[in-house]
Amino acid sequence: MRPVLHRSSPGRDPQTATPPRAPASRARRLLRAALTGVATGVALIVIALLVREQWPPLVQLDERAVTDGVAIAAQHPDLLRALILWQWAFLAIHLLIPVAAIGLAYWWRTGNATRTWWALSTILTAWGLSNLLKEVVRRARPVLDQPVESAAGYSFPSGHAANTAAMTTALVVLVWPSLRSRAMRVTAVASAAVLTVATAVDRVMLGVHYPSDVVAGILFGVGFVLASYLAYKHWPTPLPEPGTAS
Repeated sequence: MRPVLHRSSPGRDPQTATPPRAPASRARRLLRAALTGVATGVALIVIALLVREQWPPLVQLDERAVTDGVAIAAQHPDLLRALILWQWAFLAIHLLIPVAAIGLAYWWRTGNATRTWWALSTILTAWGLSNLLKEVVRRARPVLDQPVESAAGYSFPSGHAANTAAMTTALVVLVWPSLRSRAMRVTAVASAAVLTVATAVDRVMLGVHYPSDVVAGILFGVGFVLASYLAYKHWPTPLPEPGTAS
């Protein structure tokens, strides 16, 4: 009798192939994805409520940080030019092409289409949702006597911070199976953190966002991507029919 060979699911490489799980086990893992999403949503709601209710400690912290940050930027023209350049470079529309290029390069190298399309679709969804959240909260941007930069639209959450956090987190998760050493993984996580924090600082020092805006943006970007990945990773995958020969 000829032995039966089973093919792996299309679009999944051996790095991420996983054995079938029992329905109860899969349900528990999907529950973790839902809980991650809920926890992210609750954190955002708490910050948004504190913002809308003008909680004094938060308001004082926000205003002091923006005033001090703008004062430092105004006193150092080279720093101000660098901040404005960073703002332009990390606008979501400018990041899409390099991010998509990294995703397609990963696809070409590994042949893993589903993981690549998960990352790109999650990034685009996060971009759209962050813009929607701005319309829901409708927080005005900081108003300063001597601004160094201006920006249109609402302030909460910071779109730059949300999109940078979502894109860098998604890219790290995307390439994680290909990072074979601890040093490579630490470097990837550290690089994502540095880019995200630098973008958050940029927004505050230019006086176009409060610290609470950028914190909310980072929480949203990271939390949304992790919840999305947990759902993607443990979503039921169709298996080949028993008896299928290669």
